[in-house]
Amino acid sequence: MIIPALDLIDGNVVRLHQGNYDQRRDYGSFPLSRLQRYEQEGAKWLHLVDLTGAKDPAKRQIALLKKLLAGVTIPVQVGGGIRSEADVKALLEAGASRVVIGSTAITQPELVKQWFQQYGAEVIVLALDIRINAEGVKQVAISGWQENSNATLEYIIEQYLPVGLKHVLCTDISRDGTLSGSNIALYQEVSQKYPQIQFQASGGIGSLTDISPLPASGAAGVIVGRALLEGKFTLTEAIQCWQNA
Repeated sequence: MIIPALDLIDGNVVRLHQGNYDQRRDYGSFPLSRLQRYEQEGAKWLHLVDLTGAKDPAKRQIALLKKLLAGVTIPVQVGGGIRSEADVKALLEAGASRVVIGSTAITQPELVKQWFQQYGAEVIVLALDIRINAEGVKQVAISGWQENSNATLEYIIEQYLPVGLKHVLCTDISRDGTLSGSNIALYQEVSQKYPQIQFQASGGIGSLTDISPLPASGAAGVIVGRALLEGKFTLTEAIQCWQNA
C-alpha cells in the first residue's frame, strides 16, 4: 500500500534533505487539509513525523497531533524522537494507531522490548535507517542520521524477533529526499529473509515508475512524502500503480 507522509516542524509541513534541519523545504501550514485529502483519495494509512519533538521531546507537538489524528478516520503511525514510555503513551493517547521508534530501539533495546510486551507488536514500528557500505553491510544510523551505530539491520531485526517484531520501516539513507528511486534489491533481500515482517519501503520515490517494482519486491508498503507534496503524481495514481503492479 501507499502510505502518504508528512513531516512537521512547529505546525508547518516540511521536508529535510537526508535528515538535515538546515536543509529544509517548506510546504505550508495546512497539514490537516492535506491529510484529509489523502484520506479522500484512498489512503489506508498515514505517516506523521514530529520533527520538533524529535529535536526536543519537551516540545512535542501533542496538541497539533491530537487535532490531526482526530481529523481523519483512517489509522496513522507517528514518529519523531520517541525516547521514553511516556512518549509512547502520549502518542497512543493522542490517537496514534502505531508509534514509530528509531534510535531508541538501537540504543536501548531492553527498554523497547518491554514496550513490545506491554503494548503489543502491532502498535510498534521500528524505523531502521541504513547506510550500505562498499561491502554491502547495512549499518543502522541513529540520532537523526548524524551517527552510525555499530549495529547492522539484520542484527537489530534478530534482536526483536523474539518479542514479535511485525513492522519495520526501512530507509536507505542515500535515497532519501532524492527522488532517485527505491532500493528494490534491499527490500527483495530483507523480505525474503524475514517473511514474517511487514517492511515499509522509504526513500527515493520520485515517479510512478519508482513505485511499480515495489509490490513484487515483497515490501508491504511504501512511504511517499516529497513526491506527493510536489505533485509528481497524485495519490490516486500511486494507489492504482501499486494495485496494477
